[in-house]
Amino acid sequence: MIKRFVYLLGAVASLLLLAPAHGAVAADAVPHRGTLYRVRYHGSTTYLFGTIHVGTADFFPLAPDVMRAFNRASRLVVELDPRDAQPFQQALQRHGFYPDGDSLDKHLPAPALARVKQALQQYDIPYEKAARMKPWMIANLLDSINLQHHGYQSGEGTEMHLLALADSEKKPIEQLESADFQMGLFDDMPASEQQQYLLESLAELDDGEALKEDVALINAWASADGKAIQGVLVDSGKAKPAASRFIQQVLLDKRNPRMADKIAALVNQGGSSFVAIGLLHLVGKNGVPALLKQRGYQVEKVY
Repeated sequence: MIKRFVYLLGAVASLLLLAPAHGAVAADAVPHRGTLYRVRYHGSTTYLFGTIHVGTADFFPLAPDVMRAFNRASRLVVELDPRDAQPFQQALQRHGFYPDGDSLDKHLPAPALARVKQALQQYDIPYEKAARMKPWMIANLLDSINLQHHGYQSGEGTEMHLLALADSEKKPIEQLESADFQMGLFDDMPASEQQQYLLESLAELDDGEALKEDVALINAWASADGKAIQGVLVDSGKAKPAASRFIQQVLLDKRNPRMADKIAALVNQGGSSFVAIGLLHLVGKNGVPALLKQRGYQVEKVY
């Protein structure tokens, strides 16, 4: 499901891997992916590139337009650099797990708990290993594992590829958010909302809708199809009230203005930044490009 395209599984080893090297591809054969914006202000230029947080090896290299923008930039800016394990582990413990002595069975009714145990069993995860996980954490974990089983890896996510490139070029890296902030957004959901969020996720895993939605967004990104990207966001709100509210009100509406503020501050500093953030943050009238344009910055969509 769309809501889980965030760095939530820092404990998973694949998140700590650099994107692997990819074979050479002729520049004219590399398609546009995601979306790219140019932001100008007082002579400085910053680029906004929409990413996805999982992928496959054949998504790289990125298009010449993107790589020219990346190479011109003096720094790479990401939502979050997931390669530092300690902040992730600390955030996971703080927000993703119940404290010692507490467990999921004390927070879910018996039918819901039975569904969770069944889902965990399908992925060969002993319930004992997940017993202290909060509902949102289990939902995100199962969706991530489902994607991995279908060939989409976090180690092949766009940010991981760009972070590896930045390291190889000794390009400075800055973050817009922290693991604690991102996971805290999920943990702030009331218990009843977390339970509904989990049950919706389990239902979508059962009927295949979770994978269908995830792949629809991945394909829209891979083909730089703006209408399809917008359509995925619209469709995600159907029949999933808890997830829909959380996506729109928290993951997007709450974060986009904060991101726009921080990107504006970088632009004002001068120099050139390449800002790589989740694709859906760049969509619509409340997306980061629109917010920057409202604040007087010159924003141009490259593709």
